[in-house]
Amino acid sequence: MSLAPGLHALWPVPLAVHRFDAAQEIDPLLARVFGTLRATQAHARGENGDAAFFASDDDLLTRIRLPEFQSLVRFIVDRLRDTVVQVNRGAWPAVPPDLAIAIDGLWFQASNRGAFHDVHTHGNCSWSGVYCVQVDAEAQRITHPTYGAANGVTRFYGPPFAALGGAHVDLGNAYLQPPQVDVAPVPGQLVLFPSWLAHQALPYAGTADRLIVSFNARVHATRGTDRLHRHAAV
Repeated sequence: MSLAPGLHALWPVPLAVHRFDAAQEIDPLLARVFGTLRATQAHARGENGDAAFFASDDDLLTRIRLPEFQSLVRFIVDRLRDTVVQVNRGAWPAVPPDLAIAIDGLWFQASNRGAFHDVHTHGNCSWSGVYCVQVDAEAQRITHPTYGAANGVTRFYGPPFAALGGAHVDLGNAYLQPPQVDVAPVPGQLVLFPSWLAHQALPYAGTADRLIVSFNARVHATRGTDRLHRHAAV
């Protein structure tokens, strides 16, 4: 949509969705590896290995050395680099010749039987992401008698959400509707989003566990400074 002269669309919220081509071959292996890690870590923590919700330690980058897992990590880093370059066009004076993508933490989560992850953001990073490894097929997932199409989706809340919750809404700001977006879980799907964007995993129940990989990332120039030395003007 082109804007009229003098009208500015400020502070967009980028959300990127990518597909991992090797998912069909790699995801079943990752599910088995994560199952073993879950049993090991749950035992070490004194937890029930069959609990409705489980989150692993965030050290999977150093713990899992399989080439299949490394190919997923490369996919994540490459797509994050592409996304960061795209959304920062016009904000960077120039695209740095080399970007350092630092994955500060990477972990998996398993949920079922109505488990959910409440609204939250991620700190000490600029980008975060969710990769879906396993979940019920959509035709089965959306038929849950209580959750329906929202079964296990990731819900992202836009910046105006809190204000609209206070009833600051009429025909004049209808462009803000809806104030949230649901992204359905699909095996092999990677969703990248700004770490400050509030989100939650809605309750999930299914035949298969909802199994995802989450991570936090920082992006820096490998040389020089990260300071832009410029100020935006309207």
